[in-house]
Amino acid sequence: MSDTRELLPVLLSEKSRKIKGSIYNRIQVDFTYYSNRIEGSRLTHNQTRYIYEMHTIDGTAPVNDVFEVANHFKCFDYILDTVSEPITEDYIKQLHHMLKNGVMEDDTDYAVIGDYKKYPSEVGEILTALPEEVAGLVQNLLRKFANKPSLDLYDVAEFHATFEKIHPFYDGNGRIGRLLMLKQCLANIIVPFFINEDVKHFYYVGLKEWQSDEKKERLIDVFLSMQDDMKAILDYFRICYDKTELTARELINKHI
Repeated sequence: MSDTRELLPVLLSEKSRKIKGSIYNRIQVDFTYYSNRIEGSRLTHNQTRYIYEMHTIDGTAPVNDVFEVANHFKCFDYILDTVSEPITEDYIKQLHHMLKNGVMEDDTDYAVIGDYKKYPSEVGEILTALPEEVAGLVQNLLRKFANKPSLDLYDVAEFHATFEKIHPFYDGNGRIGRLLMLKQCLANIIVPFFINEDVKHFYYVGLKEWQSDEKKERLIDVFLSMQDDMKAILDYFRICYDKTELTARELINKHI
């Protein structure tokens, strides 16, 4: 269509103009809802939307869930405002501070906000990085991708799987990792996506396979399927995107 628009300029424009019913509104709410939902948030999609649109909620919502949804909205906007900036350790820590700020934790000794974890952690039977290893591993990850002129979906998946295996924070690693994927997609004109509950199991299995067995196709397949959902939204709002279709195997073969 001749009247299609590019996604990032539209998101930035609608954010600044506070346009209701816009694609910025839609992606902001959906991305926040699904990213928090697969991490255990009990808020419904409507409750998430109410927090965004009316800054209110009914009396049944857990306090921490409400804080984390409101904080995630701020993180989403921060991503848009800084999409051209490099990902650094300070940038990642700032995102974490924004996400967890004001959230009440039972064990404050564990709850380090805006800095790396203090204690070892295991996720899905995957041993993550020890606290004393985190800084070096994050620096290596950032250094590896800093020199790439552009990223494709394989690169985004590799960065994400590596980041999640490091697991640098006491909590919020999945949401921070998915926010960084959003930034990478927008910066490299890749169709962004969120992970919904229907593919949650395959997403976690795909992460584990990439991290432990060097099997990469499942995770990329999940991302491709979620891109298809986003493309339907982009089509409705007349947002242009690259129509080139590559399978997971074709993306992997490009990097062998």
